[in-house]
Amino acid sequence: MNNHQDSGYCFSFPAVRGTQAGRPFYIATCPLRTIPKIFVFDEEEVPPELRAQRTLNKSRIPAMVKYLVENPNDYVFSALTVSVDTTVTFTDSDPVNTPNLGILKVPLDAQILINDGQHRRKAIEEALKENPDLGSDNIPVLFFVDEGLVRSQQMFVDLNKYAVKPNTSLADCYDKRDPSSEVARYLAANIQPFKGFTEMEKSNISSSSGKLFTLSGIKQATRSLMGKSPKEPYSEQEKEIAADFWQTIFSFTPEWKMVCNKELSPSQFRQEYIHAHGIGLHALGVMGHTLITAQPDEWRDTLKKLDKVDWRKSNTTFAKRCINQQGRLSKATINIQLVANALKIELGLALSPEERTLELQAQK
Repeated sequence: MNNHQDSGYCFSFPAVRGTQAGRPFYIATCPLRTIPKIFVFDEEEVPPELRAQRTLNKSRIPAMVKYLVENPNDYVFSALTVSVDTTVTFTDSDPVNTPNLGILKVPLDAQILINDGQHRRKAIEEALKENPDLGSDNIPVLFFVDEGLVRSQQMFVDLNKYAVKPNTSLADCYDKRDPSSEVARYLAANIQPFKGFTEMEKSNISSSSGKLFTLSGIKQATRSLMGKSPKEPYSEQEKEIAADFWQTIFSFTPEWKMVCNKELSPSQFRQEYIHAHGIGLHALGVMGHTLITAQPDEWRDTLKKLDKVDWRKSNTTFAKRCINQQGRLSKATINIQLVANALKIELGLALSPEERTLELQAQK
């Protein structure tokens, strides 16, 4: 083994030393401006069989850069995890009182491989070009010594194997930056039928649950209602229109009122009716966008016709549009649009050319 420190030149990091699985590791805090310089990521020079990271997904970078640049005083980036291919030196600051606090020295010519965080590293590099002031901020870096980089691929697998992305409802519940999530939380807390019947943590509702809607379902349906793209803001007036629309829908939907009045159990409602599921809510949002656009002053009166709609799964008008051959509801985009088309027809709304084409295809 070659000791690269013979050159005498090295990176020095104030660090904390620890032990994991019998091997030492080091946690250092690095200024963001140093990250692109110290931790080089060049996937083109490393073949997959030797690479310890996934290929950089460049489509992820712009959103991460935007997050950093737009929230310089309110962002969070987790630690980078890296492997160093050679011996490092750790000098205790006070061997008696604080034996694990000191200076980590890494040879300048050591190969430092990113096991976890290459997308964060690239986003930092690009964000610094737009806002150099970010360079004085810091990010934690977790160093492992892996001579010859023989463990790096397994480290990558182990670091990512049990990572679970939070479900969309829980993310919407916590996300204070997404305008659509904010509106969905407002509706869930204040508007019938959502108030008291919204699942805030899960994206699916069990058959025995007392909830009717998911927060993510309310978000998606309301975005369709208001014709909003992801992250597009809502004006206060638009927020009020959305609340008014769903409250009016509730007024003309007997089954929703029966559940809220405890005259119909949520489980029986889900078993028998389409509008007890996310596809029904989303289809109402799609229909509502057309209605409010076409009738900005009369849409409330038009919605009165909803109380005559037969939402039962046994109604072939709806069943053939959203129930598959296995007898299960399909929430695919085409099925949502087909149910929305049926609602438009019931309410006397004109279908667009694309919607008429879809109707002809569905009838074949």
